[in-house]
Amino acid sequence: MNNKGKVALVFGSSGLVGSALVDELINSASFSLVKLFVRKKSGNTHAKVQEIEVDFDKLSLVASDMMGDMVFICLGTTMAKAGSKEAFYKVDYTYCHEAARLSAANGVGQVLLISSMGADAASMVYYSKVKGEIERDVRKLNIESVNIVRPSLLLGDRKENRLGEKIFVAITKYLPFIFIGPLKKYRPIEAHNVAKAMVNISLTQQVGCHIFESEELQKIALHS
Repeated sequence: MNNKGKVALVFGSSGLVGSALVDELINSASFSLVKLFVRKKSGNTHAKVQEIEVDFDKLSLVASDMMGDMVFICLGTTMAKAGSKEAFYKVDYTYCHEAARLSAANGVGQVLLISSMGADAASMVYYSKVKGEIERDVRKLNIESVNIVRPSLLLGDRKENRLGEKIFVAITKYLPFIFIGPLKKYRPIEAHNVAKAMVNISLTQQVGCHIFESEELQKIALHS
């Protein structure tokens, strides 16, 4: 392993938070190598970046490449985009769990998993239920430091159009006073701030399992 800095493994680097995370890792002097596990190479030629093409249904084929200090799991989709519960489950549970499991088997000591507000394995809402299940089962793996981040609505330039999110963002912009008191935790957060918080959290390497809600992520990002 490279002794000049930490080696980060990243799954979901093309997403809203994932792409911001890659930028943060590249710009951090603490990291010397950033391994991106991708369906299709993006052409990122930065000296710190190594892109590894994978079939996410056969992640074990690249298990030997999953060596590093920490793994960032930013994989995720929506029910609308996935098209079915089965397809959604495959991305948000199966792929995430395999990435964490294979990393743990290689001795990776820390995992940072993007989940969601309201994640609960006992939830009647399918999305929240799956998020709760992946949180629960990643915590069972033999990983020294498990860090779960639960952002609220993510702000940033998405590739796809999400009308509901646009409406919510408009409410946030023109009626910011709504998100005070008990509703403060629902305040949207910029994707780049989630990414910044994840990098900061990874550098503390706290032993055990830790859950970071959106409001705390905002503070960690802004007070780095």
